[in-house]
Amino acid sequence: MTKVLVATDKPFAPVAIKGIRKVVEEAGFELVLLENYTTPQDFINAVAEVDAVIIRSDKATKEVIDAGKKLKIIVRAGAGYDNIDLAAATAKGVVAMNTPGQNSNAVAELALGMMVYYARNFYNGKSGFELKGKKLGIHAYGFVGKNVARIAKGFGMDVYAFDPFLPKSEIEKDGVKWVGTVEELYSTCHFVSLHIPANNQTKQSINYSLLSKMPVPACLINTARAEVIHEAELLKMFQERKDFAYLSDVEPTNKAEIENAFKAKFFCTPKKMGAQTEEANVNAGIAAANQIVRFIKHGDKTFQVNK
Repeated sequence: MTKVLVATDKPFAPVAIKGIRKVVEEAGFELVLLENYTTPQDFINAVAEVDAVIIRSDKATKEVIDAGKKLKIIVRAGAGYDNIDLAAATAKGVVAMNTPGQNSNAVAELALGMMVYYARNFYNGKSGFELKGKKLGIHAYGFVGKNVARIAKGFGMDVYAFDPFLPKSEIEKDGVKWVGTVEELYSTCHFVSLHIPANNQTKQSINYSLLSKMPVPACLINTARAEVIHEAELLKMFQERKDFAYLSDVEPTNKAEIENAFKAKFFCTPKKMGAQTEEANVNAGIAAANQIVRFIKHGDKTFQVNK
């Protein structure tokens, strides 16, 4: 019997597991759960005899992939997939997938929520400012970026977007202003919301040269990945631009240094919370299960990321 492992050190919500189980068992497969595990070896041991794996932020390393003697597919329940060793998966003939769009509204709501939190001085009782009329730049106009635009327009924000992979018409049809370069986006907008993946082209690309182009006051919101930020130059931006604020759903390695010196302009969630809603849990988990079933039964590779 085909075995599907759900390996999550931060488990899915019970309602999501119920939905995953329904999809898996109705396909005639067996569901195996590894929740709240404490060491990478637990994951390595659990993958030995399964055909498919669903993960969240768990690391599907080369060691994990190589241990899967029958492993055919890994699905990351979420959009980002830098926690899968794609080279190792490809070398072993394992298909790697993500579930794009399933967490997008949850992440977008968090981004706007952090903006409101900052605009109202972290709810400290002092007078703040309104988002209405402020210029918001969206760096990468994918599933999350589109939802950020939709919500921000509801606040009355003036929304701009840069995405080198989309035509101007795709952005403008949503009532969003297209900009042709990333430099133009940052030099135009007081708020910039990051939605780029972490890859060789984007890692540490958000640097002082780019951030310093932002008008006064400036606020960067990061619900993407920590690796895209050049942290030493982020600190330089804080030191040289007293108007600059950074709101993040991913913890910088120099968090303590930033927090100690610039607490009034910095907020970081205690853990990555973008997809931490019951709805996103259910959507991404069930999507992952359905993708596995379609792949095993019909060879469907629609969301493969290691082509």
